Amino acid sequence: MPVLDSVNIGRPRPNPDKNVESTGIDKRPVESPVEVRDPGPKVTGLGSGVVGDFIGDNSNHGGTDQALYAFAREDLDDWQRRLDRDLSNGFFGENLTTRGLDLGGARMGEQWRIGATVVVQVTGPRIPCSTFRGWVGEAGWLKTFTQVARPGAYLRILVPGTIRGGDPIEVVHRPDHDVTVSLTYRAMMTDRHLAPRVLAAGDDLPADIVEWITPQK
Repeated sequence: MPVLDSVNIGRPRPNPDKNVESTGIDKRPVESPVEVRDPGPKVTGLGSGVVGDFIGDNSNHGGTDQALYAFAREDLDDWQRRLDRDLSNGFFGENLTTRGLDLGGARMGEQWRIGATVVVQVTGPRIPCSTFRGWVGEAGWLKTFTQVARPGAYLRILVPGTIRGGDPIEVVHRPDHDVTVSLTYRAMMTDRHLAPRVLAAGDDLPADIVEWITPQK
């Protein structure tokens, strides 16, 4: 069964790579149980869906549709091999490091139960930014990351509660369309011809993604 490998929390640190003072991208695993809840809207809300986690750029990150960011340990392991460097859980800025779950193949609108009570919903791919590029520090990083098209998944919190590393993850709802996180990412970043296929996901797409990929008249 898929499992939550760790829950990761970021503390403020200076951000030299974007026009904001601080960033919480450097997230570290915590062993104690962590509360997750809907943080509300960007800018005026609580930021991260993880209580105690810091978001520096709350106009572009956090909020209901980006309450949590999940990245697979298997994909971190693949990047370790590619980059020939150690990558700890949370290094990509993810709140949740998963194990045994294909995040690239997760469908838009898919729902997971984490632990006994928490339910989350897949809302979209992570779009890499200048903070991410500067933090990783690899030449051509945004292009390399985009080419692989396994960006991890943003999650909305449908049922709040407490989670911790080691909790099981169960897919409790999978929509009948075939629009995955990786497909959506490609449509947004590199292959706009995929937009009609992604738009077929209908109400499982957040409004900002629909606006991003809808052809302009």
